[in-house]
Amino acid sequence: MDLGLKGKVALVFGAGGGLGGAIARALADEGATVVLADIDQAAAANAASAIVHAGGKAHGVTWDLADIAGISAKVAHVEAEFGPVDVLVNNTGGPPPTPASGQDAALWSKHFESMVLSVIKITDAVLPGMRERKWGRIITSTSSGVVVPIPNLGISNALRASLVAWSKTLAREVGTDGVTCNIVLPGRIATKRIKFLDEKKAEREGRSVSAVAEESEASIPLGRYGEPEEYGAVVTFLASTQASYLTGSVTRVDGGLIGSL
Repeated sequence: MDLGLKGKVALVFGAGGGLGGAIARALADEGATVVLADIDQAAAANAASAIVHAGGKAHGVTWDLADIAGISAKVAHVEAEFGPVDVLVNNTGGPPPTPASGQDAALWSKHFESMVLSVIKITDAVLPGMRERKWGRIITSTSSGVVVPIPNLGISNALRASLVAWSKTLAREVGTDGVTCNIVLPGRIATKRIKFLDEKKAEREGRSVSAVAEESEASIPLGRYGEPEEYGAVVTFLASTQASYLTGSVTRVDGGLIGSL
């Protein structure tokens, strides 16, 4: 199936890591030119180099999502260098594990800026071009915690949930311009972030990491953690021309983990 992404320019955040890297590879495999943005310069460069080595078109850029003031200039530079952004994949890092109560306001503010405000401002920067060209894809990766809040991830649950409402609202505003806006929820995907969370839980509960991981896998109907490539494939479909009538949606890539309708 031709997903219609040849010649499109995709800007993917967190692309030096597990989920973002898998998304970038999947988009490049479909012929998109992918700009891999990450705070880790070496990670972005290495991920881009691997895509180029495999025959794809990719460029790594260093991008600190906490730098709100620099967003407009960064987007302008990317579009001047590589072309107007057709596909935007908002994928941010997560805050440290914390309860919802008793957190300092400065901590909430810090992560609101890097996880929510940055996403909104970057999207606002690429939207005018998408609307003018009558084609665009805004895909935002959040967490299963926006449906069933995850214990001890209070800040993450709350902030990521706000992006769901934002995306749904935006979808209605830009749909007639050929721009779609969708949310993707990862369940337990085998990335460094999930390994970190398993380690922290094991530490809190005085158990081994393997025991925590086995218990977690047993709670998933498919009986295993997902692979980043499986996540990247879903995001790439949402970016495709075939997904042109799919907007305002929340897609779960969770192996059946989320225990609600």
